Amino acid sequence: MPKGTLTQHLLFCLSMDCPWDWVDGLKVMFDPRFWALCLSDMRWLRNQVIAPLTEELVFRACMLPMLIPCTGLGPAIFTCPLFFGVAHFHHVIEQLRFRQGSVASIFLSAAFQFSYTAVFGAYTAFIFIRTGHLIGPVLCHSFCNYIGFPAICAALEHPQRLTVVIFYVLGMVLFLLLLHPMTDPAFFGDVSICSLSATSSGFSVCS
Repeated sequence: MPKGTLTQHLLFCLSMDCPWDWVDGLKVMFDPRFWALCLSDMRWLRNQVIAPLTEELVFRACMLPMLIPCTGLGPAIFTCPLFFGVAHFHHVIEQLRFRQGSVASIFLSAAFQFSYTAVFGAYTAFIFIRTGHLIGPVLCHSFCNYIGFPAICAALEHPQRLTVVIFYVLGMVLFLLLLHPMTDPAFFGDVSICSLSATSSGFSVCS
C-alpha cells in the first residue's frame, strides 16, 4: 500500500465524524467470521468492492487523464465529478420501476445524491491527482458507501447535541487544515498525472 494511504483514510474519517467505538470496531475487524459474512453478501461486495473499484477506475483513472490536457488540473477536478454524479441517476429508474416513493420524492432524492456525489467526486479527483494512485480514492469511496451520509438531523436531536455538533465542526476544520499536507505528492514519489498539464498560475494541486 502506498505511503500515505492510511492518512487519506483517516482524513476522510475526520470529515465524516465517524461514530465508532474503536475497541469494538477492532474486534470486529479482526474476526474472520465478519469477513466471511461480508464476502458471502453480494450487496456488500457491490457497495464496498465492485462499485468503488469500477467507478474510480472509470471516472478517476481513465477520465481525468483525458480531461486534464483539455481543461487543466483545476477545472478537471470539478468537471469530472459532474459525469460521476449524473451516472448515479440510474437509481431514479430503479426507484420508479419498483415504486419506492412518489415521483417528486424520488427526483428530489436523486438531486440531493447528485449534489453530494459531485462534491465527493471532486475530493477523490483531488486525491488521485495529488497521489497518482487509485488505491486512496477506492478506499475513500468504499468507506463512504459503508458509513453513509452524516446523520446531521440525528446529531441535532441528540441529548448531548452541543458536544456532537462541536465534534462535527472540529472534524470539518481538521479535514480542511490537513487536506493539503496529508496528500503531499512528496509522500508518493513522482506523480506522473501532473505532467499532463503545466499550470502557469501560482496555485497548483500538484505542489
